[in-house]
Amino acid sequence: MDAQRVPILGTTAQSIDNAEDRDKFSAMLDRIGVDQPEWRALSSMDDIHAFVQKVGYPVLVRPSYVLSGAAMNVCSNEEELTRFLALAANVSKKHPVVVSKFMLNTKEVEMDAVARNGEIIAYAISEHVEYAGVHSGDATIMFPAQKLYVETVRRIKKISGQIARELNISGPFNIQYLARENEIKVIECNLRASRSFPFVSKVLKINLIDIATRIMLGLPVEKPRKSFFDFDYVGVKASQFSFNRLQGTDPVLGVDMASTGEVGCLGEDANAALLKAMLSVGQRVPEKSVLISAGDPKHKNMLLEPARLLASRGYELFATKGTAAFFDQYHIPCTRVFLPNEAEDEKPGVDTATLPMALDMLHSKAIELVISIPKEIDLEGVNNGYKVRRAAIDLNIPVISNPRLAGAFVKAFMAMAPAATTSLETAQQALDALDINAWDEY
Repeated sequence: MDAQRVPILGTTAQSIDNAEDRDKFSAMLDRIGVDQPEWRALSSMDDIHAFVQKVGYPVLVRPSYVLSGAAMNVCSNEEELTRFLALAANVSKKHPVVVSKFMLNTKEVEMDAVARNGEIIAYAISEHVEYAGVHSGDATIMFPAQKLYVETVRRIKKISGQIARELNISGPFNIQYLARENEIKVIECNLRASRSFPFVSKVLKINLIDIATRIMLGLPVEKPRKSFFDFDYVGVKASQFSFNRLQGTDPVLGVDMASTGEVGCLGEDANAALLKAMLSVGQRVPEKSVLISAGDPKHKNMLLEPARLLASRGYELFATKGTAAFFDQYHIPCTRVFLPNEAEDEKPGVDTATLPMALDMLHSKAIELVISIPKEIDLEGVNNGYKVRRAAIDLNIPVISNPRLAGAFVKAFMAMAPAATTSLETAQQALDALDINAWDEY
């Protein structure tokens, strides 16, 4: 359209191309001194392995064509990289693979904003509950951000202003950032309204799309007063999944989007808003029992405090082998459960009917919440963690497969019931403490 000289309202086609074309956008960030994760578009297996050897694992890999609809993956070692690249239809100059350095234990932060001639008029900075690695469409988003350093927010505002000026943006845009300590890196910039625009607009009570439309039409717009950005409530957007309707799928969150909807909730604080949002998408506060399978050591550490909180309220904790041994080191009471095909190897000659089997307990509804964190992406087949998660989904038992989200959920319903002494009281008090107000009452 631009080549045919059709008038385009808002940001120019050239600026959109400069943001969408990875090479042009990367060169622009380098030119204005803005940091980004190291990446390359590579066309041979040798080049891929050489780049990975340079930046180190883990890496995010996005082949041009892959089987099974998997668009990208995070690879943590050479074996995973080789297996995943084998799924690609080909790797060539015509179909290069984009390989990026993947940052572990890093927050993802989003800036939704509207600009006029490169000047930001209104904005919203939100943070993901989950660490980077979960698609922004699946992530649980909190606005205003609750756990960002003041310096991190300042730098994000500054960098967003630089990018808006350089692209001369007139209209809506969204920038995604990685933030660890006060180290800020830009993931991408979309010169359009993002899926979080309606959410942050409702929390702000400022219609960002209305402002963007007026700017694009050349109509006068006033900057919102700073007081509009100070409010004494919190909004949380949680994603809705339909794993129960997709037979055989593993209910885990990753770099591919899997959600089929989302719910935004408001609360007087972060715990209330998060709990409302989680309940709205199908989670339930357990009354007596939780199964925890914490995966890798770093995930066990993340779930240590939530497990201690659960045990302190009298919840009956069940855990898989490695997690049970880890909790035992910290004197957190739990019962070890056996995964499929694990009992025979662990206790040769013992009657397996006397052992607490995870799948049997799920079928008997002895477990009310499953926290199951996958150790790694399994490209070859079915593993025990998958069997437990899938069984829970099929039996309509809530499953959380992200350690940060699981910890936040547990802490939220615990905080909403500060006077509770038992697990049953905790569940009831947490639900009773939730005030249900109309949007305009906040």
